[in-house]
Amino acid sequence: MRRILILFLTSYLLPLTSYSQSWTADNGNGTYTNPLFYDEFSDPDILRVGDDYYLAGTTMHTVPGLVILHSKDLVNWENISYCFDRFDFGDDAFSLKNHQEIYGQGIWAPCIRYANGQFYVYSNVNGKGLQCYTSKDIRGPWKHHNMQGRIYDLSVLFDDDGKIYAIHGYGEVKCTELKPDMSGPKEETERTIIPEGNAVGEGHHMYKINGMYYLISTDYKPNGRTLCSRAKSIWGPYETITITADETFGYHAAPLTQVPNGEKYRIGQDGTKFGIPEVDKDATACTNIHQGGIVQDQSGQWWALLMMDFHSIGRTVTLAPITWKDGWPMLGLEGNLGRAPRTWLKPNVTSVAVPQQQKAPHAPYQRSDDFNGKTLGRVWQWNHNPDDKKWSLTNGRLRLQSMPAEQLMWARNTLTQRVIGPKSIATVELYVGGMKEGDVAGLGNINVPCSWIGVEQGHYGLLLRCFEQATNDTVTLGIASCDAPLQKVWLRMVGDFDNDQVHYEFSLNGEHYRPLGREMPLSYQLITFQGSRHALFCFNREGKKGGYAEFDNFTVEEPKADRSGNIPYGKSFRIINLGTKKPMVALTHGMLYDADSTASASQTHFRLIDKGKGQVILQCKDGRYVFCAGYGLAGDVRLTTDASKAEVFMWQDYLNHEFMLMSMRTHKYIGKSPTTGSPYSMDFAGADPARRNGAVFRWEE
Repeated sequence: MRRILILFLTSYLLPLTSYSQSWTADNGNGTYTNPLFYDEFSDPDILRVGDDYYLAGTTMHTVPGLVILHSKDLVNWENISYCFDRFDFGDDAFSLKNHQEIYGQGIWAPCIRYANGQFYVYSNVNGKGLQCYTSKDIRGPWKHHNMQGRIYDLSVLFDDDGKIYAIHGYGEVKCTELKPDMSGPKEETERTIIPEGNAVGEGHHMYKINGMYYLISTDYKPNGRTLCSRAKSIWGPYETITITADETFGYHAAPLTQVPNGEKYRIGQDGTKFGIPEVDKDATACTNIHQGGIVQDQSGQWWALLMMDFHSIGRTVTLAPITWKDGWPMLGLEGNLGRAPRTWLKPNVTSVAVPQQQKAPHAPYQRSDDFNGKTLGRVWQWNHNPDDKKWSLTNGRLRLQSMPAEQLMWARNTLTQRVIGPKSIATVELYVGGMKEGDVAGLGNINVPCSWIGVEQGHYGLLLRCFEQATNDTVTLGIASCDAPLQKVWLRMVGDFDNDQVHYEFSLNGEHYRPLGREMPLSYQLITFQGSRHALFCFNREGKKGGYAEFDNFTVEEPKADRSGNIPYGKSFRIINLGTKKPMVALTHGMLYDADSTASASQTHFRLIDKGKGQVILQCKDGRYVFCAGYGLAGDVRLTTDASKAEVFMWQDYLNHEFMLMSMRTHKYIGKSPTTGSPYSMDFAGADPARRNGAVFRWEE
């Protein structure tokens, strides 16, 4: 469906608001808040070498490939390397040639290790087998070893006896010895070490700790959870327990893109009847933290870096403390094992010499780009191998030459970067003077279904267009001018990724913007196995080699990145329970309960006493303090005038004035059941996916 309107160059709306800060987990007060990154970083594997931490992640069909981040404190990260610039297999599919593609394939689930004075990154490429990249310098250059063989989603262990083992497989876990020169697996060494039927999944991470073999894995049937298997020999026998489950941090699963009626979806095909169904907000699915690795810091504390399926953003990384219990690395804290705090104290690595620029909270990427440099910023990745003869950085702009394509998903030389949540606004200047008839250029979202806003050079002039693949709908504005021909437009994508929606806007003067198209639903999807991505593109829909488009001043603004005012210090506020939908009241009887219409302000208004490092005491307006009198059962949450008894809580920031309160003494959360009628207790393990079990609150000033 296509809708056409005429626009004259005098209509402007929606002025720009500027936000300069980018999301970082570091709260600047000795604590951090998950996720570590509010953008996609799939299949994380963690490595520590001395005082340095390295994190490797999946990049699928985008290049450069196999991203590596570096950190000194496990909280603040920097993108320092990719293992390769482009796929070197030569197949057309890796370069989007001749209607062949590797969406949802490519390279994934890496394992990063350090041994023999060099770094190793192992990963699988669909159809090509096991790949290994080696370098003595983490920044490269990297040497590529095509090891072939059917080994994927693996972990690698360099054992004390010099042997190298790959652990792989789903359900039935196998161990295969690798050749020291990385030429391939050793023949006839594959053995099953954990038989099917032991509830073990995939995404393996093998460690040898104090002579014991520990295998961390994840399972998604019937829903996601993380497991640990241990044995005295790498060959087993293994015993297995669950080390974390149901920790979603109060996020429900996202709608999953579906293609109904048995249709076979072909990437880039318009007219497909997509389904983006409603989700069960109470279900965990794979939203909980699961696949990832563990690491010990310099103080001896262990940490887990696990991913979670996080709405249309894709998969994000979380940092969780580990408590060893009976020889098992349980996620979480004593008293609440298996769950993890959203906000917690940063790792104790203060004795480590950290460069000054790495001490302040900082994001891993510089997302905005004025294209004035000689190279693209590290945040950018091409959608499949680019044709390097068809793009350039010219006079401070990115120039993309038009090549034939029927649709965005088939457009070669599309430059992408991950979207950033929870909300962000991406804007780019598009110069259209070099475009020829049939050329389409603009700003899009590479996802399934995809969408974009852009300019098309039509037979009779320029057209502004917004395309939505989910509905196969195009909204078109014809641009008429009484003055000089249009040379530049500003295009914008406004995303609310926690709520899975996006819309597009444009401007003709860079100051006032108006929307084009509707508010579009976004989804999580396993077709490309990537989250939403900003895309700069130029293609010719008439099958020609057209002209070119130029892009400048790509900016990403994050209105939710500054969390300095999220904790209501110095304010008088009410606390609304999201489960009961009622305000909290401090009863004269000495307990906390739901307020009714007779409750006075002195009993329903609270304030915080700051104890430092994100820790607070909750005080009622009438002067009484909240404390726990016993084991946290219903009725144990009491009020006292004795300040020395006051409970110290770690404030758990859930954004948008939503929060939880975790006792620093018991590591459980305060809450009230929405169904039983009982008073408040302090025995909640955490939030449920829909945030309505009674442990999540909203503050109102």
